[in-house]
Amino acid sequence: MQTVAVVLAGGSGRRFGSAKPKQLGLLAGRTLIEHCVRAFDAAPAVDEVVVVAAPEIEDEVRSGAAGYRKVTDVILGGASRTDSTRQALSWLRGKAAAADSKVLFHDAARPLIDQRTIADCVAALDDWQAVSVVVPSSDTIVEVAAGAIRRVLPRDALARCQTPQGFRLSVICRAYELADADPGFAAVPATDDCGVVLRYLPEIPIGVVEGSERNLKITYAADLTVAHALAEKSETAG
Repeated sequence: MQTVAVVLAGGSGRRFGSAKPKQLGLLAGRTLIEHCVRAFDAAPAVDEVVVVAAPEIEDEVRSGAAGYRKVTDVILGGASRTDSTRQALSWLRGKAAAADSKVLFHDAARPLIDQRTIADCVAALDDWQAVSVVVPSSDTIVEVAAGAIRRVLPRDALARCQTPQGFRLSVICRAYELADADPGFAAVPATDDCGVVLRYLPEIPIGVVEGSERNLKITYAADLTVAHALAEKSETAG
């Protein structure tokens, strides 16, 4: 079964506080997007890589991805995360035998994705139709309302989601078809693709793959400082 990795780089990254989109920020001499593309290009279980880019950075993304043999296309993203996923699904549906594919969706803002996590996601899709990378919560999580703690949630049952999130292509396509048919979806959009499956295909269990604290998301400029430290540590260890 073919596996396609989709790197989602369609956001604007306004919270990053930079004049250019954060996806083009440099980490150890490469853009965040290129780190992601490089990881999936090197993954033995991944057959193709597709990048979904914001229109204003399309040319730069194409140039950066040109040297990676598994990159088959760079397509334009939408206004939101779910819109960018829709663009990728439209591209994937146009391919032969697409319904039998495995597809991994990964945020370009997570440049330190490792080979173990990628391999585990692909393997998990042999047994599950949808999977998400998660890490346990080391902090106590509370429910807050009107400036006050209302409830302390059981930490042993909580985890933080990362990407990749993986799916059998037919499943994620069906979930988005149902979302598109729901007039209320736009009012309360999902923040990730597993959220779409959970809402519209609740009968499909979503398996979990162990993630890594190293696979952090670059949201603010300070996160890039942490990523630099992690990247330097890996180079020293290697």
